[in-house]
Amino acid sequence: MKLWKLTLLLTASLLLISGCAGVNPLPKDEVVVDSTLPVVTLTDNGVVADMQAVAFEWKSLKDPRVKGIYVYKSSPDKNGIMGELEEYKTIKNRFTTHYTDEDINPGTQYNYQFKTFSKNAEGRPSKLITVNSLPVLESVSWIYAQTDMPRTAKIIWRPHANQSVKEYILERKTLQEEEWDKLATIKGRLNAEYIDTDLKDNYVYDYRIRVKTYAGIISAPSKVVKVITKALPTSVASIKATVNLPKAIKVTWEPTKVKDFKIYNVYRAQSVDGSYDLVATLYNPVFNDNKIQEDGKSYFYRVGVVDKDGLESEHEKISIQGMSLPKPAAPAVINANIVGHKAEIVWNKVDPRTVSYTVVKKSKKGWFDESVNEFTDIKRKKFVDSNLEDSTSYTYVVYAVDKYGLKSKPSIAIKFKTKESDKKMKASQIEPKKEVNVSAVSNTGKTTEVISPVSDLDVSEN
Repeated sequence: MKLWKLTLLLTASLLLISGCAGVNPLPKDEVVVDSTLPVVTLTDNGVVADMQAVAFEWKSLKDPRVKGIYVYKSSPDKNGIMGELEEYKTIKNRFTTHYTDEDINPGTQYNYQFKTFSKNAEGRPSKLITVNSLPVLESVSWIYAQTDMPRTAKIIWRPHANQSVKEYILERKTLQEEEWDKLATIKGRLNAEYIDTDLKDNYVYDYRIRVKTYAGIISAPSKVVKVITKALPTSVASIKATVNLPKAIKVTWEPTKVKDFKIYNVYRAQSVDGSYDLVATLYNPVFNDNKIQEDGKSYFYRVGVVDKDGLESEHEKISIQGMSLPKPAAPAVINANIVGHKAEIVWNKVDPRTVSYTVVKKSKKGWFDESVNEFTDIKRKKFVDSNLEDSTSYTYVVYAVDKYGLKSKPSIAIKFKTKESDKKMKASQIEPKKEVNVSAVSNTGKTTEVISPVSDLDVSEN
């Protein structure tokens, strides 16, 4: 780059030297100034500044000695201090009368000078030209964000007044991010709305807009607007489930205080970490699961609160276990034997829920002749059967029954087998009567068998 100075003495000396024959050429870093060369003069409207460019126009140069024009430029440093003029561009045609500098920052001051040059010398510099580039194009004058929407943000703005605006650039940033991301480009100066979807619940987002002209100029950012998306409804509290209803489970919870409440969703699974299926949608805080076919059936329940926007509360962490009423415990048989001509069975009450007993009697004579009799609503803990036949096998089981009619599993099975009548047997064949006492046992499925010759027994209960 060439730095130049003006001195009349130097000019005269150089001209004198250049006119002497046989003189060696000057070093390349020395400048020969010819004051007779024309000076670049701008026209009346010779400077046009834009945000990213500055254009110059000067009067035509008619001197045939002129080979071109040097352009000198000084720019401010990062602290805004203007630097020295340095040779910036070379225009190699004297007929050129325009130059545009596109290496410009908006809202910045620059200094320029122009100087003609011939084959062997340079002319005098032009006047110092100070240019201020235009400031950055302003963005939209008004922007608004609608907040508290379900997983959505609505951004609206006033259309830009500049007719050269081609489109809007919408940018977004969260509190956790440092840089702005380009979210969308909205084409058309009169379009002034954007809806951002699939956002997080109860989350903060910042938005701003830049405008872009047809010439590709992008404005400064607009004012920043903040959006907080709608929070999920509050979860239900004090959820409870019953364990004492027959063939049913009742689930209850405190009514929600969500102002725009719409409905409850009830989910059910067979294990706490299992797959929960939607089993009911309700308006009231109670669910009756009354289609359970099993006694003692256990389920896990979760309840979600849904608002009018379709947002549902968190419910994955709150599960409650309920169970249909189990069968009552089976009675414990403590004694079973033949007393006279009667079968007698005695048991103990095991389950406090028991209100009555049922005895099931199975009779079998031969291979195919089998019958079943059921004796219900027995209040005592004893059963006497006097309706026995000869040469017949009998099996008795006892059930406990609660107030809902739920029947326990069967007690241990008690078996008797009668022999032929005394009239059909010889005296030597008649065996003494046997009695068997049975200790109190739980329902283990074991069978106690009592065998005794029976003849002409009466059926009655003691």
